[in-house]
Amino acid sequence: MAAYHTVVVGTDGSDSSFRAVDRAAAVSADSGAQLVIVCAYYPASERDVEKAQDVLRDEAYQVVGSAPAEDTLQSARDRAAKAGAANIETLALVGEPVETLRKVVSDRSADLLVVGNRGLNTITGRILGSVPSEAARKSGVDVLIVHTT
Repeated sequence: MAAYHTVVVGTDGSDSSFRAVDRAAAVSADSGAQLVIVCAYYPASERDVEKAQDVLRDEAYQVVGSAPAEDTLQSARDRAAKAGAANIETLALVGEPVETLRKVVSDRSADLLVVGNRGLNTITGRILGSVPSEAARKSGVDVLIVHTT
């Protein structure tokens, strides 16, 4: 089996998703592949921004726009580098997680997608489907679902 060339991993900042980043980084390091770490997010509504500014004042920037996603990506990048990945790219993108991951996989011609086995919480996941199962069904490339529980 040929080594992977581009590995995409999704993270939302949860412990589960960071364990997926660790595994993706190890695979990337072993195969010399580029590692693309993706954090999909939804922008805060104007109402949420105002509420955050009222409560947090000068610290509101931490929860407005892409700041939380960027912080998540920096933590993920640090973990990936510690796990041995050398060629790391991070992307904070507005959108739904599975569609965002699929687009990055396609745009980067990735040959492996890595996700944690914890998607949405149990009740919501039953109704809407979980990120790991949707990614496995829709990605079109090899998918490594990392058991993080």
